[in-house]
Amino acid sequence: MEILFTNIKELLQIREPEVKKVSGKEMKELPTLKNAWLLVKDDQIADFGTMDTLPENSNASRIDLKGKMLLPTWCDSHTHIVYAGNRELEFADRINGLSYEEIANRGGGILNSAKTLQETPEEEVFEQSKARLIEVMQQGTGAVEIKSGYGLTEEAELKMLRVIKQLREKFELPVKSTFLGAHAIPAEYKSTPEKYMDLVINEILPKVAEEQLAEYIDIFCEKGYFTVEDTNRLLEAASKFGLRPKIHVNQFNAIGGVKAGVDHNALSVDHLEVMNEDDYEALKGSDTMPVALPSCSLFLSIPYTPARKIIDSGLPLALATDFNPGSTPSGNMNLVISLACIKMKMTPEEAINAATINGAYAMDLSETHGSITKGKKANFIITKEIPSYTFLPYAFGTNSIESVYINGKKI
Repeated sequence: MEILFTNIKELLQIREPEVKKVSGKEMKELPTLKNAWLLVKDDQIADFGTMDTLPENSNASRIDLKGKMLLPTWCDSHTHIVYAGNRELEFADRINGLSYEEIANRGGGILNSAKTLQETPEEEVFEQSKARLIEVMQQGTGAVEIKSGYGLTEEAELKMLRVIKQLREKFELPVKSTFLGAHAIPAEYKSTPEKYMDLVINEILPKVAEEQLAEYIDIFCEKGYFTVEDTNRLLEAASKFGLRPKIHVNQFNAIGGVKAGVDHNALSVDHLEVMNEDDYEALKGSDTMPVALPSCSLFLSIPYTPARKIIDSGLPLALATDFNPGSTPSGNMNLVISLACIKMKMTPEEAINAATINGAYAMDLSETHGSITKGKKANFIITKEIPSYTFLPYAFGTNSIESVYINGKKI
């Protein structure tokens, strides 16, 4: 099957294969072609160029995109799409003055979601999660990472990971799986948290590895949750099973989690709402991608990741949704990009880079996704007729997407 898209107003994020991520000043550059064409063969990008170089005698079916733009699908490298139920009652509690931490301390938050997940049949969890995944695909997401972490028992954590596996098998977009058993300390372990870590490391982790249910390991390194010592212990254990870290750090406090992640060659460190100078120094020269989750900051009314300082320090940055029932009940990457520009002072170019090529890097998908590159998967967004790509973050309440293609097929 061949499809030739012609008269593309602007073809965004065109890259050579060797570009895996962009950092610092590079993030301000978004390579594009105006008045362009793109050729798709089967599930890959075969070629592209400007209209004055349009191939003659092509047998491909043609689609005219006059006035419309084409760009890679969003790469959402941090989600919790697999969960059961919702937490809208806690939303009202926060409006009435309770903090996220206060709600968690009285049995709400992650523990609330864990109880619901434990009580919900696996098939129902799958159906709820499938609907969410379809929704985010329609909003332009073409690669996604999904974490466990709302189980907090062996049975429930494995249930979540099996659901993630089912989603990967059912859908054609890449679905990356992360084991986040260390998301919170269950109530029955509050006085002996070390025993819960023993359970995660000695009982659940080996079964996750044996059944090949995850590619990554995660932990919520934060006051009131898990310490840096816990983090080092878990990541060391997971490395023996080949699970690379992608970890939650610095959401409310900077306690050394960033350095712990870098020391264990984490693929990404995520949240980063609170940063200190040691964190910036730890990231410099590393292979670890910082990931910001601005819609979480919006929903919880907490500080935003200091994107400007991260980028101006010469570091890369990725954007993701953190889609989950408690702190970000939205998987809309378009909103994330708008928030990055409005609240984090990122330029449209930086935001698009962070949500595409750098997001792909944060899921180890640089070879196949995140840019318009010959040989990469034909996962892309076609916009409606818009004046410029700046309109995407500018019109934050407008759906500017006309269609989404995954592996060369319109969804």
